[in-house]
Amino acid sequence: MYSYVYFMTNMHNNVLYIGITGNLEKRVWEHKNGFNKSSFTYKYNCHKLVYYEVFGDIRHAIAREKQLKRWKREWKNELVAKENPDWKELSIT
Repeated sequence: MYSYVYFMTNMHNNVLYIGITGNLEKRVWEHKNGFNKSSFTYKYNCHKLVYYEVFGDIRHAIAREKQLKRWKREWKNELVAKENPDWKELSIT
């Protein structure tokens, strides 16, 4: 089973949310559809998937998520821009 670390942002790309999940498609759908009205992504309209990494071991995904959350915003922006220069929506949901 795969695990994913992912970034969601808003339409202006000025807010970033970093999450982890075992089912990326379902989790992105939940963010887009306001599944949790008290969540960060709902409050800041983070409905656009702009980056994700795939892991075969959940422990590696957890470690990566923790690492990324400690990063400066500039570094996170560079990581997204390296893989997704135009910050396009990556999800199909």
